[in-house]
Amino acid sequence: MLTAYITHPSYLQHDMGDWHPESPARLRAIDDRLHAAHLFDYLLHLEAGPVHRSQLLRVHDAAHIDAIEAASPREGMHALDPDTSMNPHTLDAARHAAGGAVMAVDRVVRGEAANAFVACRPPGHHATRNQAMGFCFFNNVAVAAAHALEQHGLERVAIVDFDVHHGNGTEDIFRDDPRVMLCSTFQHPFYPHSGSDTASDHIVNVPLPAGTTGQAYREAFTSRIMPRLEAFRPHMLFFSAGFDGHREDDMAQFGLVEADYVWITEQVMKVAARHAAGRIVSVLEGGYDLSSLGRSVAAHIKTLADL
Repeated sequence: MLTAYITHPSYLQHDMGDWHPESPARLRAIDDRLHAAHLFDYLLHLEAGPVHRSQLLRVHDAAHIDAIEAASPREGMHALDPDTSMNPHTLDAARHAAGGAVMAVDRVVRGEAANAFVACRPPGHHATRNQAMGFCFFNNVAVAAAHALEQHGLERVAIVDFDVHHGNGTEDIFRDDPRVMLCSTFQHPFYPHSGSDTASDHIVNVPLPAGTTGQAYREAFTSRIMPRLEAFRPHMLFFSAGFDGHREDDMAQFGLVEADYVWITEQVMKVAARHAAGRIVSVLEGGYDLSSLGRSVAAHIKTLADL
């Protein structure tokens, strides 16, 4: 079976302005690198469908969904906060981003793909149950995880969030749901200024200082995340795959490189092989330096696809 690569044209139409780092150029950089690395033709290419409201309601309040829909402008731009804005195409893109994550779960659980990468935008892991923030509107990976539990009857799932920012929205959504283990590594202190004081059996936050190197990151991941994942024995694993911890990305101050993302992918794939029949869905989050983003995603996908 092939690795599924899921996209949708609406992802390129969501645009928050030429100044904004979360831009359509991010997906073009990934696509270009997949072609340059001769990976594109080895993937199962799928076009995302829209998420259903009932799927969003598993993780978001109805009032939040209604507010996002009401804020969608007919023209121009509508700012929800200084970092997070909607143009007339944003709502459609957000619905298809969450829908792409749902599609990935369906394909992987049904055995129609070995695993999946969802090349979506807007990202999702900062979206809480009732608030859009940090470039995020709906929490794509949370929608996917809830779908795996409720639609496919899996008992336990785990989310590994290696974005350089804490997955505060995902934590907010699953704080009281022990069926979901969230493992989030992130620079601290840093936006969104959360996660350092969480104490929970199923929320594993690993705050790391600015300047963290690949070696230090690997040591922390090995000692603080891997034992918890193994003990949890998840039936499916998800990546909140943010590549903004790369040393070339000036949005943060980590020192990771492509080889570190390969290593993270390999470690989680080993857990998936032992406990989850290899089931993994990876959902794009951050990564704003276009060159390092393209290279890192290609390395991540090449590892998932065992190429």
